[in-house]
Amino acid sequence: MNLKEVIRSDKVNFMGIESSYFLLGLLSAFENRFQAMADSTMKEISWKQFFAIICINLCKVPPTVKELAEIMGSSHQNVKQILLKLEKKGFVRISVDEQDKRKQRIELTPYCQEFCEKNDEMSMTLLQRMFEGVSEEQLQITIQTIVQIEDNLKLI
Repeated sequence: MNLKEVIRSDKVNFMGIESSYFLLGLLSAFENRFQAMADSTMKEISWKQFFAIICINLCKVPPTVKELAEIMGSSHQNVKQILLKLEKKGFVRISVDEQDKRKQRIELTPYCQEFCEKNDEMSMTLLQRMFEGVSEEQLQITIQTIVQIEDNLKLI
């Protein structure tokens, strides 16, 4: 069942639920569905592994494990496990920082760059289909809303 079917289903009662709770549940359910779809689309790596690659690629200099964990919004331990799997598959190189031997820096390998280039068109098509019918204004409002909700988490 997709989210619309779940919402319209007679198996679940959403009456009386606050919009904020509903949105949080909706985001969680969407993330699970998106991850399952992405995992089945990319055969070599999982969505979480690909997300780590995207985040590394956005960094101006090769990030440390700690920096990458902060960017991804995940724990150091979880990111380290993702990186070890990516390293084993040849997608990243983990090396000791030249200035601070306690830190490890993460770099994408040429194999990873090749993988990304090979899958770029498929990724773009997928994104276009996912966001079909969603205006730039809707996207910006959604982004602002999620950023505000996360800012509010810091106050808790």
